[in-house]
Amino acid sequence: MFWNEPNNLSHWDFHLDPEWNAYAEMVKFASKAVSSENSALLKVLGGISPIDPDFIRNLKDKGVLDELDVIAVHGFPLDWNHWAIHEWPEKLSEIRTVSRLPVWVSEVGVSTFGAEEVQEFGLRRSAELLIGRTERIHWYSLYDLPRTWPATTRHREAEGSAYYRHFYMGLIREDGTPKRALKLFPEFAPDLGICQWFHFEDHRLDDAVKWLKRLGVKKLRTGLSWADSLRPFALSWFDRQMRALEDFDVTVTFCFTPESRGIKPHHTSPPQDPVEFADFCAAMVKRYACQRV
Repeated sequence: MFWNEPNNLSHWDFHLDPEWNAYAEMVKFASKAVSSENSALLKVLGGISPIDPDFIRNLKDKGVLDELDVIAVHGFPLDWNHWAIHEWPEKLSEIRTVSRLPVWVSEVGVSTFGAEEVQEFGLRRSAELLIGRTERIHWYSLYDLPRTWPATTRHREAEGSAYYRHFYMGLIREDGTPKRALKLFPEFAPDLGICQWFHFEDHRLDDAVKWLKRLGVKKLRTGLSWADSLRPFALSWFDRQMRALEDFDVTVTFCFTPESRGIKPHHTSPPQDPVEFADFCAAMVKRYACQRV
């Protein structure tokens, strides 16, 4: 998967790329680079948020969809989106009207910021609305985001409750104790997968694998950060992470610009040279999914 929420300012600085021309070129280079290493891999457009058919039309007109196999979308109607949860089928249809590519839901979730009962309802209703309508669904997420870690947003605490909801999206609390919705999850696995981002040298990795297997998860979405790849001992961490996850059908998201490689020194910046991102994608495929077809 190429990037995460590319039409969201918290993940791609479209002030620097207002027509997404740089993003389009980057994805086309990256897709070709991945195919050169393993032509059997499905190439997925980074999950869009909001679900916007005009954004997909724009990329289609730029030839991006010709290089991809799947479009991914994200939806959080009980927390951030301005549409109701029962509109999920219509939201998928909106994207299918502009592209023949399969549509995956690579993030869907509900915060327990207000009440755990809301997440229980949201998990069950999301599963009812999505299973059978899309090939892959990744619930976001297994763990709450630790409060000492920043959420990936533009304005942080100034966003009010919208910001703090990021810290309560998990089925498991920061202290490792389960929430009410956790016991429901096995009812919908393996049709329902999990999206769990792991931070660099994340202390939760081994416990996460145990929980995922206990819950019956087969499909997992996570990320490998281009920015992290420049840290000392980055490959050692990537090797450990991917080795721990080898029993799952993994969708890997390639994202986040190193400060030294961006037009601006920020992880949301378009890269100075899109080929460098493509080279990173190819290197990761060669290292972890190197079978040529």
